[in-house]
Amino acid sequence: MKQLKIPQLYNLNETILSEYIKTYEYPWQVLPHIGEYIIKVGATLSPDVFDHVGQFIWIAKSANVAPSALIDGPCIIDESAEIRHSAFIRGNAMIGKFAVVGNSTEIKNAILFNWVQVPHYNYVGDSILGHKAHLGAGAITSNVKADGTLVNIKAEKVIESGLKKVGAMVGDNVEVGCNSVLNPGTVIGRNSVVYPMSMVRGFVPADSIYKKQGEIAGRIMAH
Repeated sequence: MKQLKIPQLYNLNETILSEYIKTYEYPWQVLPHIGEYIIKVGATLSPDVFDHVGQFIWIAKSANVAPSALIDGPCIIDESAEIRHSAFIRGNAMIGKFAVVGNSTEIKNAILFNWVQVPHYNYVGDSILGHKAHLGAGAITSNVKADGTLVNIKAEKVIESGLKKVGAMVGDNVEVGCNSVLNPGTVIGRNSVVYPMSMVRGFVPADSIYKKQGEIAGRIMAH
């Protein structure tokens, strides 16, 4: 299950939570602790770089936050991030450097690495999005199973997460097409592309093109 492990999915140099994330084997193991780690890191942030604007809310002075955005803590919005009109950050949210959280996008208990883009009508809950990952308009992470049972991670074998809420673990440089749904416990390997209108479940290997359930169209050629 090597491709499911944190070092194979994420460049930990691209988040200020790296010291905490790297202590785990699999990314979904981080989910129950995001809020506490944000509070710990937030307390160490320089007041020359970050404003402490509310209870457990730190926003970089260089970030661009629309007045209409609603932000609950714990939350860190890192340098040069952009939080657009009517974005809703519900807490336990780490927004990386140069990340974009767009209009009517909702973020909850999630880590967005540096340069992540969720710019239009997205929902990202109980998820981790790697460096330069991008969700097209309307793409969402579904984080609770319809029957309310615990989420399992399904790849070459089934791994029990022990959690009721697990969204998607999206690797670095992943492109997710418009109006796609990433079902609970989905893991997408680095550099993969998901076609628009896809319903993704289980594990998508790195460097793949995902067209529909059970069909990996091919491998992405190296640049």
